[in-house]
Amino acid sequence: MKKIILLVLAVALSFSSCEKDDICDANTPTTPRLVIGFYDFLNPSVLKNVSNLKVVGEGMTTGILFNGAETTSGSMISIPLKTVGTTTTYSFTLNSGNSNPALVDEDIIRFDYSTQELFVSRACGYKTIFTLDPTNPYTHTDATAANVKWIKFISVEKNNIENENETHIKIFF
Repeated sequence: MKKIILLVLAVALSFSSCEKDDICDANTPTTPRLVIGFYDFLNPSVLKNVSNLKVVGEGMTTGILFNGAETTSGSMISIPLKTVGTTTTYSFTLNSGNSNPALVDEDIIRFDYSTQELFVSRACGYKTIFTLDPTNPYTHTDATAANVKWIKFISVEKNNIENENETHIKIFF
């Protein structure tokens, strides 16, 4: 009788250590990117396509070229924010790669925010949501000495960046 109880106990213990395989579903929301829409400065309700816009993160040597050889044209982009720290800086270069250097214009935008980690699931782990600083969400400067900014105005539409279903920032040019 003792042998049967020990055998049942051993089998029960061997099954109790197993757990199901968790796989994070591709449709599970993860850390959202900052969604930026580009608008016509003279007609603010109209989305405007960018012309050879190159976006490069601070400290990076290569970036993403919109409306050029690397991607298709568009009036909306999504860029990641750093999950470690409270600022992310990007260089936005209009007419990147143009043979006439006078037409190439670079503006630099630093985004200031706070982060919060949320547990998604055992399989997916954590995601980070961002809240843009309500008093100073960004700093906009020009990279050249001429200080002529191609970006005329920046509007923060949503301070809380929790998903990629809506525009967070509007850039008018």
